[in-house]
Amino acid sequence: MISMSERLEEGSRVKSPAHGFGSVIVDQGPTVVVRFGHGIEECDKSSLSPELGPIEAFDRSALDVPLEVINRFQAEVIRSVNDAWGVFSRSRIELLPHQLWVCRKVNSEWPTRWLVADDVGLGKTIEAGMILWPLLASGRVNRLLIIVPAHLVEQWQYRLRTMFDIRVARYFPEADTEKADFWGTHSQVVASLQTLRLERKDRRQRLMESGPWDLVLVDEAHHLNADEEQGPTLGYRLIRDLNEARLIDSMLFFTGTPHRGKNFGFVSLLYLLRPDLFDPKKSFPEQLPLLSKAMIRNNKSKVTDLKGQRLFQEPIVSSETYEFSPAEQSFYELLSQFILQGRAYASSLESSQGRAVMLVLIAMQKLASSSIAAIARAIERRIGRIKDGESKLEDLNEKLEKYRQAESQGSDDELSRLEEEIAGAASDLRLMKDEEPRLHELLGHAQAVERETKLERIVSIVSERFENRSVLFFTEYKATQARLMTYLMERFGEGTVGFINGDHRLDNVRFPDGRRETVASGREEAAESFNVGRYRFLISTEAAGEGIDLQENCHVIIHVDLPWNPMRLHQRVGRLNRYGQKHQVEVLSFRNPDTVESLIWDRLNEKLKRITQAFGQVMDEPEDLLQLVLGMASPSLFRDLFAEAPNLKKESLSDWFDEKTAKFGGDDAVEIVRGLVGNAANFDFQNVSEELPRVDLPDLQPFFESALALSGRKIRDEEGAISFLTPDEWKDKPGIFPEYHDMRFDRTDRSSEAGARLLGVGHKIIDRAMSYALQRSASASSLPSDVLPNPLVVFLVRDRVTEGERKRSSTVAAVEIGVGSSGDIVLRDWELLKRLNELPLRRKLMRENSLPVGDESTVRAKIEAAEKALMRKLDSLDVEFQHPQVECLGALWPRLVAS
Repeated sequence: MISMSERLEEGSRVKSPAHGFGSVIVDQGPTVVVRFGHGIEECDKSSLSPELGPIEAFDRSALDVPLEVINRFQAEVIRSVNDAWGVFSRSRIELLPHQLWVCRKVNSEWPTRWLVADDVGLGKTIEAGMILWPLLASGRVNRLLIIVPAHLVEQWQYRLRTMFDIRVARYFPEADTEKADFWGTHSQVVASLQTLRLERKDRRQRLMESGPWDLVLVDEAHHLNADEEQGPTLGYRLIRDLNEARLIDSMLFFTGTPHRGKNFGFVSLLYLLRPDLFDPKKSFPEQLPLLSKAMIRNNKSKVTDLKGQRLFQEPIVSSETYEFSPAEQSFYELLSQFILQGRAYASSLESSQGRAVMLVLIAMQKLASSSIAAIARAIERRIGRIKDGESKLEDLNEKLEKYRQAESQGSDDELSRLEEEIAGAASDLRLMKDEEPRLHELLGHAQAVERETKLERIVSIVSERFENRSVLFFTEYKATQARLMTYLMERFGEGTVGFINGDHRLDNVRFPDGRRETVASGREEAAESFNVGRYRFLISTEAAGEGIDLQENCHVIIHVDLPWNPMRLHQRVGRLNRYGQKHQVEVLSFRNPDTVESLIWDRLNEKLKRITQAFGQVMDEPEDLLQLVLGMASPSLFRDLFAEAPNLKKESLSDWFDEKTAKFGGDDAVEIVRGLVGNAANFDFQNVSEELPRVDLPDLQPFFESALALSGRKIRDEEGAISFLTPDEWKDKPGIFPEYHDMRFDRTDRSSEAGARLLGVGHKIIDRAMSYALQRSASASSLPSDVLPNPLVVFLVRDRVTEGERKRSSTVAAVEIGVGSSGDIVLRDWELLKRLNELPLRRKLMRENSLPVGDESTVRAKIEAAEKALMRKLDSLDVEFQHPQVECLGALWPRLVAS
């Protein structure tokens, strides 16, 4: 320890038991101001111990043990690389360059606040996990709140656990009571936005009183909407209140559709993140240039692998037509008349009742466009409830309100479920004066349809074009699911078909032997069975439209019906056309050209094509930007298009469509999207390829082996599976086992035990080895010149500026001195790790104090020259420090070997 009377010079090296190694800034008598790796601290002088600087360390008769120096340098470099790139996280899938880049972009400064608006299928949850891992592992984030739509809560919890071993508690309102103290006992939580935004039973107050969050992550952040006239939504108010109470340090928003058509709402979203940069009351165009500081957007067309090869191919999209049978045509015409007469009746009612009738009729129209099975089931339920007098107007109004909320929130599966319920719900409100006999007539015509032409055509096409291939089917409704499942089992056998829907059950499925049953299936169970090939076919509602991967064993998708919102088609295709897909995805849809729905889709596809062409005229490299354009359109636009079209004559349909969609994808929308894409930060392989770390989990193994060796332990390596006894001094932390078996530095392991045996930063045993290595004071050693031909000097680079809200992370670099004609070579942190890993771990060479290297003044001169060389080449490290400071951590020096 240092005595109070001892005077410490500026720049002298000290060690603190709490903060590790640092350099003195100023000695203030009883206290000393010290710059550590994480920042500046004022320390009690008596708590510090003096440490030799690397240059002074070389002026000794015996230098440090080489393996101790190497192990410490490896640990410093691993921390540097992982803090920036997240590359050593315990993700169980291969990491992509754009994901590494996003991680580095977000974690390069702290606190961090970003809107990540990547295209669907680029691995949003993986990016989130990669960002979170180094923050959690370093202790920078302890309190974490993840807020997501209700239907994605379980998915986020499951994926973070299985892919990254990040375990978050799920928020349940029932557990949030005054006595239970949920927020005081759970520091890492995933919660539903729909639940958390409500101010009930003092829940908001308890959240506000629970203390600040290190990081708040919001998925589908476009639901945090603020309207210029109607004001902010409850979700927006929640985040705003937490922000204004200074309860959020860092914040991340994820959404594929950040701009919902109104500049005020978009800038209001950015204002939540960066009130220092954005203001919804100011001019939107003037704020666009600031977007690169707050928004990241990557598109499928530009992402690559580490070799620069683009990963995604444009899907092959085609359409098949079919015709109604006479019985189907008769039913379709009768239903069209029913809906037209219902609309006329609705116009005679007072406004709220009229709107209710219209929504019921729209639900019936949508069900009929899916299958006769879907609309027939709804009619049967409506007739039954009319007879039984089950449902009242209040029940229907409650469902209609939920419908409006689901539509505004983009909850597609919930929307489809409510449509089935609304169409089949009876109430005091009639759809027309003589509704019941008309419903019986409709049901009779529906029951006269013995086989559905579209579904039979689908099964026939599967047999002809996709023999022995897996196929993913999408439909909006469970009744259509059950009918298609019946048809597929008739042709291909009982065990060939699985399903996914929000209820995890399917009624009225007829099996090949004639029995009818209700079948149950969990979402993850069905997805896994499909991915491994136990099911050849999977029929899904919109429950699989987002948040689930189905690409491992399939590249064919069939739209059984076409949803009225084109965004759903984009999301459906994203289940297959995503990272990991090894084939070009084929997309097939079915339509009857004689129906109004088909005519509207023709016009809509033409409109979308014109929008794409417009982007091609104003952008040097046009991308698939339809997701952004569709996100700007109100869902009610598409609903009204399909719902109102049957009232029109075919000859007037085109002019009417153009008038209704005049603003959709117009010049204003093109200009906004162009501004978003042109100003947002984005991954470009050509610009960042040299910076991308070419290291992965296997590059941790040499460090871990050397850490074990220094503690007297060996590993047993059997074809990549390692086993070892834990050093006694590492067992002082909870969760450390006495021994480990069959552990792996391999994220490609797909066995059932892969998650438990995957080693990486964040695993307790790796973190313990890192902590132990970083405590070492060894900094100067020598190696024979045939092992180390050139001096290797290691530096820590950081920003001297500590003021301001955002502080940039430090990085490690090295200079290899006098390498041939090239002179001094600057190595990035990951390049240094590769170089250290190449050094041989010979016992005698590495585990005894090394010999001195000669004149200390020569060593000093070369280290100082190396520091100057590094300062000259800092730009090559892509560091953005205002006033960079370089500190020597130590060096490895070659010595001549006696002949």
